Amino acid sequence: MKKYFILLCLFTATVFVANAQLLPTFQFGVKAGLNFSNLKSDEGNYFDASTRTGYQAGVWARIGGAGVHFQPELYITGKSSEAKLVNRDEEGKVTFTSLDLPLLLGTRIGFGPAGLRIVAGPVVSFVVDKNIGEALRQVPEFSEYKNQAWAVTGGLGLDISNFRADVRYEHGLSELSKNDSAPQKVNLWTVGIGYRLF
Repeated sequence: MKKYFILLCLFTATVFVANAQLLPTFQFGVKAGLNFSNLKSDEGNYFDASTRTGYQAGVWARIGGAGVHFQPELYITGKSSEAKLVNRDEEGKVTFTSLDLPLLLGTRIGFGPAGLRIVAGPVVSFVVDKNIGEALRQVPEFSEYKNQAWAVTGGLGLDISNFRADVRYEHGLSELSKNDSAPQKVNLWTVGIGYRLF
């Protein structure tokens, strides 16, 4: 009898957790983190760029059910790279401050307060400020940058109670330079920590 009672409890708990995964849910929270960005020249003959550390801070939401969720985010991001002109001694720092809007689809593996997430989706960035080093500003290829860019991102996340942690890679799709002869894109890794408010 005791064995059947334990089996019944386990069955009930399994059904309850499964239904909880299927029911629509809404979450909202805050997020902050670091990024490691690199300004990439596809042609490879204009400059060499090194990775530099930036920041991000903002909010996220998650709406989902049936094991799949939609996760829009909005945060301010500082991206930078150290660029050196090929065959010249000039080098300088290129910094972008942008408002980033990732629109992610994901799934969660795990039950209860802990789980692993997989997410991927597009990111649109609106440049709100840019700072180009003096040496680079005098070069035509670096004179003008677009104010909007597209990228794709994907990565892994970990949920532990109300805390969230994410590691993602973002690959730039849009050319940032208005000069077609000097194509430039930003690629970056991000590491973020978040907290669910409700």
